[in-house]
Amino acid sequence: MTTQDLTATLELISAHGSFGGSQRFYRHRSSTLGLPARFSIFLPRGADAGAPVPALIYLAGLTCNEETFPIKSGAQRFAAEHGLALIAPDTSPRGAGAPGETDNWDLGVGAGFYLDATQPPWNAHYRMESYVVDELVALVTQHFNIDAKRIGVFGHSMGGHGALTLALRHPSVFRSVSAFAPVAAPASCPWGEKAFGAYLGDDRAAWRQHDATALIGELGVRWDGTLLVDQGLDDGFLASQLRIDAFEAACRSVGQPLELRRHAGYDHGYYFISTFIGDHIAHHARALKG
Repeated sequence: MTTQDLTATLELISAHGSFGGSQRFYRHRSSTLGLPARFSIFLPRGADAGAPVPALIYLAGLTCNEETFPIKSGAQRFAAEHGLALIAPDTSPRGAGAPGETDNWDLGVGAGFYLDATQPPWNAHYRMESYVVDELVALVTQHFNIDAKRIGVFGHSMGGHGALTLALRHPSVFRSVSAFAPVAAPASCPWGEKAFGAYLGDDRAAWRQHDATALIGELGVRWDGTLLVDQGLDDGFLASQLRIDAFEAACRSVGQPLELRRHAGYDHGYYFISTFIGDHIAHHARALKG
């Protein structure tokens, strides 16, 4: 796909002034998903001219979309201070028509798990890994004044899983990574078992390729730097779904640097994320602007 083709696909839905920059929402026809797709982008002041700016891609959690992060996180203030762009894709294809895709909140629409499905009927459109890593990165770096060599990724819950696994699987694309309350071992928790079984089939070896704990602890994948993870201790999903302790143990067993911060009194939602979002953006700014 050429630059001209990419720019021709973009439709501006809305734009809003924010902390001296611009918060925008776009729609485009995705060749990867085979469907229309949406994403949001915050561009700090001056991002339309001068040197290309670094950017962060944020991956949201189950049931969210491209609006959730820019509306709830308060991240624009910190991105403006550091001169970073923020990009948030949707969490799944919309309108694929796959049987059962709207029957459950944790499978199908709003629950793409940032992987490429291999099993029918999901494999026709549910290709969120390729969409984020290949199509979205190419789209934003060719259409906006964004430096393709200075892109980080972070996310929450299902999106925290996505941030960790996509960074580990595609280190040439992402230079920094962090996560809020990630589904850190999806191959061995109910959310992941349900999604991976549907999208990837019964071969659990394929599941491990999309499991951050397995990638680091079993498959020998390393991140060249420190992984930053924040976790609320009052998170109702901590014990049953997130498996942060297993992820920490895997990192420790192989010497993978991990800054895991546990916070009493914080749950799984955006009050938690908005409290620590400034720390995460500063973490990425150090890596992307250093």
